[in-house]
Amino acid sequence: MANAAILPTIPETVRVHIGPAGSNGEIVEVSFLDYVRNVASNEIYPTWPEQALIANILAQISFALNRIYTEYYPSRGYDFDITSDTTVDQSFQNNSTVYENIADLSDRFFNSYIRRKGNVLPLFAQYCDGINSTCAGLSQWGTVSLADEGLGYLDILKNYYGEDIELVSNAPIGSPQDSAPVSPLRIGSSGNEVAIIQTRLNRISANYPSIPKIYPTDGIYGPETERAVRKFQEIFSLAQDGIVGDATWYKVRSVYNAVKRLNELISEGLTFDEVALQYPEDLRVGQTGVYVSILQYYLNVVATFTDGLAPIPINGVFGEQTDALVRSFQRNSGLPETGIVDEETWNRLYDAYVGIVESLPPSAFDGIARPFPGTPLRIGFSGDDVRELQSYINVLSTAYDEIPSIAEDGIFGENTRDAVYAIQALFNLTVDGSVDAITWAVIADTYDNIVKGNQRSPGQYPGYEIGGDV
Repeated sequence: MANAAILPTIPETVRVHIGPAGSNGEIVEVSFLDYVRNVASNEIYPTWPEQALIANILAQISFALNRIYTEYYPSRGYDFDITSDTTVDQSFQNNSTVYENIADLSDRFFNSYIRRKGNVLPLFAQYCDGINSTCAGLSQWGTVSLADEGLGYLDILKNYYGEDIELVSNAPIGSPQDSAPVSPLRIGSSGNEVAIIQTRLNRISANYPSIPKIYPTDGIYGPETERAVRKFQEIFSLAQDGIVGDATWYKVRSVYNAVKRLNELISEGLTFDEVALQYPEDLRVGQTGVYVSILQYYLNVVATFTDGLAPIPINGVFGEQTDALVRSFQRNSGLPETGIVDEETWNRLYDAYVGIVESLPPSAFDGIARPFPGTPLRIGFSGDDVRELQSYINVLSTAYDEIPSIAEDGIFGENTRDAVYAIQALFNLTVDGSVDAITWAVIADTYDNIVKGNQRSPGQYPGYEIGGDV
């Protein structure tokens, strides 16, 4: 096992949002141990064989730690670590019964987790019940059968996640480290801070392929890490010294959060049929509805790529967070800082959004779909946006028999329209053959999941949901 100094720490507490992200559920902060006890008691049966119980508890711990250490929800602008929504996370029920034997096992293993050999990040341990739903990860009921056959918990886990996993035991307890290191990181440095930089640069390299991959992410600052740091510094106009000082550390953190969020923004919280291009009416604190959601969508894309601006949840409610972000945008744009979105603010914001989408380098979208181009696409349209749409549709057609493959000719003709019809029917959208924001979001999100599923091994980064694919 690796030196404890480079292990991710077990957090003292975890913030759980009750219900789906974006809903009005309360946020409960509990100790990580109590979270593990609660989830295990709600996810599995205390009468199962002990080896099956341990395997499930370790998968649940690893899942939660991966959510925490990839900042899955904070990177989307949420103030919590995980939800209780079982379609995407684990079952947590506040003040529910905790079974004694499950509590004992949770106490034994709460500071242990699964990881891939050569990596520091806890495994994103996908699992499902194995009866009502199946997935590429662990089958909860399947663990019972394997335990009855005499397999121990580690062999059960290897059966589902592969032989290249290992168990980290007695990880230190503390808080995730996200501030710049006291001393700059360079060749010869080691520890958790190096592991954080390695993990983040590897994620950034998915969008900027000229940054070389670092393997293994072992917390040791060697030549591979230095090469990746130098390339990052070159791309983002930093001093190319291969040393991670304050400027490089915080720029890595900023870009890491931005690239993670890029392909998620297009679908998060969108409940409207089309992003309107024209100014609707003055928007201000207290208003709700479609146009507030549109406003939040544009603000979030701009905030993601603007230093000093933080994205917010897209919930259609013009509250304090939206007001603060509007004022920040107005201040940065040289507009009167009123917090009211008048016609000038709306148009300036939309121009900024389109400018970002059009100016990002092609490498920023390697393996992920672009954000909505800003103009709904329909029959008779042509150009690069249509060609990209057609390429996404063809990827979807490899996974869904209902969706036909089409020519990638950049012309939105009848074949493209019919493919859009099929997608809209399949995903319960309005079947009108027009690719508006919500249709684009569904296509892009599905495309991303298919591509990620082919390119990344489960557990490297979030990409799968408990109970089935996204």
